Amino acid sequence: MTQKKSTLLNTLKVSFWTLLSRIAGLLRDVATTSLLGASFLHDVFVVALKIPNVFRRLFAEGAFSQAFIPIYSQLNSLDDKDEARAFIDYIFGLMLVVLFLVTTIGLLFSPAIAYIFAPGFYLDPNKNSLTVQLIQIMLPYLGLISLVAFAAGIQNTHQKFSLPAATPLVFNITLIVAATMIAPRYEVGVFALAWGVIVAGLLQIIIQIAPLRAIKRLPVPRLNFSNPRIKEFFILIGPAILAGGIAQLNLLIDTIFASLLKTGSPTWLYVSDRLLQFPLGVFAIALGTVLLPTLSRLFSSNLIEDFKSELDKGIVLTFLIAFPSACGLVIFGEQIIEALFLRGAFTTSDVKMSYLSLVAFMCGLPFFMGLKVLVPAFFSRRDTKTPMFVAALALFINIGLNYLLAFYFAMGHIGLALASSISAFLTFSVLFLNLCNLKFLQLNSIFNASLLKIILATSVLGIFLYLTSNYLIFYLQSLPLLMIVAIVIALSVTVYFYIAKLLGLNLGLFR
Repeated sequence: MTQKKSTLLNTLKVSFWTLLSRIAGLLRDVATTSLLGASFLHDVFVVALKIPNVFRRLFAEGAFSQAFIPIYSQLNSLDDKDEARAFIDYIFGLMLVVLFLVTTIGLLFSPAIAYIFAPGFYLDPNKNSLTVQLIQIMLPYLGLISLVAFAAGIQNTHQKFSLPAATPLVFNITLIVAATMIAPRYEVGVFALAWGVIVAGLLQIIIQIAPLRAIKRLPVPRLNFSNPRIKEFFILIGPAILAGGIAQLNLLIDTIFASLLKTGSPTWLYVSDRLLQFPLGVFAIALGTVLLPTLSRLFSSNLIEDFKSELDKGIVLTFLIAFPSACGLVIFGEQIIEALFLRGAFTTSDVKMSYLSLVAFMCGLPFFMGLKVLVPAFFSRRDTKTPMFVAALALFINIGLNYLLAFYFAMGHIGLALASSISAFLTFSVLFLNLCNLKFLQLNSIFNASLLKIILATSVLGIFLYLTSNYLIFYLQSLPLLMIVAIVIALSVTVYFYIAKLLGLNLGLFR
């Protein structure tokens, strides 16, 4: 199997399991919003859960993976099994120590964490007290899921992508059970959701044991700070902490600002972000997950032309999904939100407010997704400083835009979403131009015939969705809205890829 087909096949595997996980995630959100609505209880739960989740994505899945996988890939390419196993053991020991310290400090200073990440809740004693309690319950999830990310990094380097991609299903299913079967039995059901998060973390660790044992990479904790590979890991992970978490830091800043807005804003942003994460996670993150070990291996083997080819193809594949996804969610997003979330305590007004921030997020979807391809191109070459400086600039821009758009121009939560989109665009542009300057990319990596065909196919899709939303739905109104949405999505996917094929857009997807 050629490298091109191998990358595409592995991406599709990850995408399949991620798609199932995203569907389960939407069902989870339907269950939690139905239980709590856009109340202060759900606002607090969203904020408290986002704290360990953001740090998990930033450190464990972001910085850690970006620093760990290139080094481990090189050891595997050198076929040095003893050193590779020792490196895993040393990293495992290091992680246990660091995660224990971080979790302990976080628990001791949970009131300060609540104040830092949700300052708008501080003035409300009920919100502040509940936030602190939920943080104390859910913070250990950071340690549990970090170990899961470590196991996933090992498996991905060995081209084992399916189980790590399927693992989030466990989290979502556990929370669905907690929200539908356990939480309703308690006066304050949000606590059942919080403990469900911890149970989910434990289950996700347990299912990693057998796959690691199968490839003879089940780690045993050891400490050796003098090991040269550990020193190299420390050199890489410092800048990677910032550079690997561009989008996550921006979303966390959004959460801080959202806590200062009126009640419901964190929930509206959360709902629209969940729909943003659907195309982002199903394809872009899947592609980035496959690209990092692939590009690391190619660069370590000095196969530079293959490196460039994989990067070019990754960008075009990203836009192939990003443009129609943004078009579909802008035109048909309100119906999707209504079908998924309009029930229980989640009202029609909540649907409209969530849709407005969704549209703002869609302005940046191609760039959110594109970053998942560009960032691995730097880390695979062990260049962490360039993304770090670009990320720092983007963060300052995002903070300024958050204030201007949300407060000065009174756009509220819509302004926060738009600020993130603008920040993503600027970050993508700078990183792309930097790779062009280094001769790893060219301007025609984006501005080419494939992009024109994607735009044309997306335009046809937009016309189809416009006609569908105005005429076809009228004839299907006797059906449940969720079924109508499923039919429209299926038809839209068929129309888009059929038009793309007619235009001659062939990236191996149509073979």
